[in-house]
Amino acid sequence: MKSAMRLTFLAAMLCLPWPLAAQTAEDCLLCHSDKTLSMVKAGRKVSLFVDAAKLRRSTHAGNDCVSCHTGLDPMEQPHAKVIRPVDCQSCHDVGPFEKSVHGRNLACKDCHGNHQILDHNDPASPVNRIHISETCGHCHTSLAEHYDRSAHGRALAAGIKGAPACIDCHGAHNVEKVTSKESRIYKTEEAKVCLSCHLDDPEVRKRVAFSAGFISAYGSSVHGVALTAGNEKAATCSDCHGAHDMQRGTHPDSLVSKLNTPATCAKCHAEATRIFEESIHGTALRAGIKDAPNCVDCHGEHQIFGPRDPRSRVAAKNVSAEVCAACHASVRLNERYGLPSQRFETFSDSYHGLAGRGGETEVANCASCHGYHDIKPSSDPSSRVHKANLAETCGSCHPGAGENFAEGSVHAIITPEGEAVLYWIQAIYIGIIIVTIGGMFLHNLLDFLKKTRLRLAVRHGLASTNHFGSRQYLRMTLSERIQHAIMFTSFILLVVTGFMLRYPEAWWVVAFRNLSEQAFAWRSLIHRIAGVVMIAVSLYHLYYLAFVPRGRRLLQDLLPRIQDLRDAPQYILYNLGLTRKKPKFDRFGYIEKAEYWALVWGVIIMGATGIILWFDNYFMNLLTKLGWDVARTIHYYEAWLATLAIVVWHFYFVMFNPNVYPMNTAWWTGKLSEEEMADEHALELERIHSLEMQQDLAATEEFRNLDKPGERTA
Repeated sequence: MKSAMRLTFLAAMLCLPWPLAAQTAEDCLLCHSDKTLSMVKAGRKVSLFVDAAKLRRSTHAGNDCVSCHTGLDPMEQPHAKVIRPVDCQSCHDVGPFEKSVHGRNLACKDCHGNHQILDHNDPASPVNRIHISETCGHCHTSLAEHYDRSAHGRALAAGIKGAPACIDCHGAHNVEKVTSKESRIYKTEEAKVCLSCHLDDPEVRKRVAFSAGFISAYGSSVHGVALTAGNEKAATCSDCHGAHDMQRGTHPDSLVSKLNTPATCAKCHAEATRIFEESIHGTALRAGIKDAPNCVDCHGEHQIFGPRDPRSRVAAKNVSAEVCAACHASVRLNERYGLPSQRFETFSDSYHGLAGRGGETEVANCASCHGYHDIKPSSDPSSRVHKANLAETCGSCHPGAGENFAEGSVHAIITPEGEAVLYWIQAIYIGIIIVTIGGMFLHNLLDFLKKTRLRLAVRHGLASTNHFGSRQYLRMTLSERIQHAIMFTSFILLVVTGFMLRYPEAWWVVAFRNLSEQAFAWRSLIHRIAGVVMIAVSLYHLYYLAFVPRGRRLLQDLLPRIQDLRDAPQYILYNLGLTRKKPKFDRFGYIEKAEYWALVWGVIIMGATGIILWFDNYFMNLLTKLGWDVARTIHYYEAWLATLAIVVWHFYFVMFNPNVYPMNTAWWTGKLSEEEMADEHALELERIHSLEMQQDLAATEEFRNLDKPGERTA
């Protein structure tokens, strides 16, 4: 019955004028609703069936067929020869599509369908976001399968807002090959597309654990900067994370998972990766130990800088503290894997570590000895730090390094079980410092309290004071004052620049370092110059003592005597109030003698160990690395002993002593007042007065003899 009606309608169309030809969809469906209706096109049978139900649901349901299928001439048979191809652009402005890679190869219907075209927001539309990968997969089958398994594909399938579909990256009508500079995801433009979601889309941002700063840091990285400069070989997002097969970093298939990162980096850094995989870190990682470091653990993730960039984690000044310490200073990792403990601590306290912490960039860091990508245990014969290779490794910085460089622990642990020699030197020195400086402090505290009480008693009229004249007595000649000035200037410079090395993060050291990037280099130079000056003035002082009459007298007066052993306890008893008799001191009492000979001892020890530390190449070859460490330990603790002695002992008596406060000016004027002489050098003052009296008597006697001519003649 239906076929008969269709034939009758066609016959009527052929006999009637053109205006009466089929105009509405219903007219066309009289024939095209037949599933058997077909035609042969390009040697291939093509169905002409139109599903009426789908047509009525499409966005074009309100249009007649001839709105799209133009050029129909009922007198021309077959119609297909005269019906012009559908021109979607007659209604839709899809200019970019014609210029796109698809516009040159596909028609609109290949993506949108033909008679059943639905709005892209319709869940049943083939270009709806939920179906777009399936539609693209008609041509890009393999890529669509990868995408569907990716984190993006799974998120889209789960209906997560903000999950990207194919068109979000590639575009819709303006799709271009990724190798085309017109493509949205061309190498130099790809990062912008990724950041449009991961940085700019709030729906995505709240689901991403990483901070905006971390994500955007790629732009300032060595990769981002190179890409911006036009280097298309530089890595962009998809090079590391993948394109259609992107997974979260925790996913085992992710290109940036812990175990897969080296292979990903190898795409650009093949040789470095090969060396890394042979290292102890690479071997552990391949064994599945996820605590072992991979490329990004050392170099960083998004914010990767070149190794010579001071901002880089692996820059010379940063690699030890920011990279190696993260694992080797970890108690948890050391215990879990049986790693030697205190490795970073001992390095940090070594000369290399201290210099690096102080800002020196030329000094050795962990990688200088252990290597970068080729790190191996010291037991491995191919390791840079194997005992047989240490001389060569050290020789890269220390020309002429011999076998003795390997004698002694590189990471010296100062314990009885570790470097016992260093431990006992340290223990003895600490004991000496506590006893000596503690004794000095108590001695001077008693002196301070005694003198303060006497001065308060005079002030309140409870005691009287002697009246002295205004006479000045020579204490130090110009030569002695110059020697003293050079000595204390060099000493202060040595203390400041020495402790700058030992305590590089101290607030006052940081203040110096902030003055200049070359602060550490200047510190080193000044320390050595000051050391040379101190040794030079000490040698001149020896000459002064040996060949200058006043110097020889100075040495005689400074020699310890039995009386000094008597004066010391008596002075302490006097300060304690257990005796009223204060000992009388000569030109130099036990206080000055103790200080002078301590200075002599200190100059010898500090000078000798300082020379050993300075000429490290020679003395390590001569004394071994352990011998050099012994000198370093002595130098350090002797510096503390000397510094504290000067502050507690010398500074007290010349500055904080109530009888001379705020300062004894003899070091500047060379003279002492009569009151100062009577208080501190009463025996010398008495001898001076006695000598002057004898001289006066002798002069008087000689004058009297002048009045006796007979005697004068005789």
